[in-house]
Amino acid sequence: MKLKLDDQGHAVLQDGKPVYVKDDGTDVVFDALGTTQTIARLNAEAKSHRERAETAEKSLKGFEGIADPAKALEALQLVANLDAKKLVDAGEIEKVKTEIGKAFQAQLDTANGQAAKLEQQLYAEMIGGSFARSKFAQEKLAIPPDLVQAYFGKAFSIEEGKVVAKDANGNKLYSASNPGELAGFDEALGMLVNQYPGKDHILKGTGASGGGASSSGGGGGKPQGNFGGSKAERVAAIKQMTSNAQ
Repeated sequence: MKLKLDDQGHAVLQDGKPVYVKDDGTDVVFDALGTTQTIARLNAEAKSHRERAETAEKSLKGFEGIADPAKALEALQLVANLDAKKLVDAGEIEKVKTEIGKAFQAQLDTANGQAAKLEQQLYAEMIGGSFARSKFAQEKLAIPPDLVQAYFGKAFSIEEGKVVAKDANGNKLYSASNPGELAGFDEALGMLVNQYPGKDHILKGTGASGGGASSSGGGGGKPQGNFGGSKAERVAAIKQMTSNAQ
């Protein structure tokens, strides 16, 4: 990527910001102030998400005790009531082992369930929330955020408390306007949309109809699927649209 120059060798500016030419020939405007502000905001959001995750992890430590107090007390009472003679009875010993095992298995199941729930909540907040708040999706795409996430959501993951985007080959997407840094959510989403072969069907002002419906066969036919129905129907509609575009 290199700085774009005019015929006199001067840097080309757009709204007072320098314009660079990417390797594929497209222009990108470098907003130094905006980039700095975005980094500061993302760092603050990442810190907030990390603190929430740490708080949740600390709360799980409470399960290091007995998850089911009633069963645990029952097992302890059984042990307390056994005398030396009864301990010789293999049946009683096995019963104690079984009761204690059930108590700890219940504890483990509860902890695992809480951990999975927290992971789902973190994903919904960081990735689902990013799609819902995305200015790129709102301003550039002709389909609602939930359908955008239904198709492009698989490209995003959470690594070390940050949202990371990857291309179809599993390579992380890096910022064009801030070299060396991972692309922010909106920039990464723009890259993924640009790589999508059916992008003309979902970009505003490129022939998309209504809520993101595509025409069948590229011939201006009726939209495929129910884009005005339930979420499941709309997700099915965009999947049909994307399969037709390939």
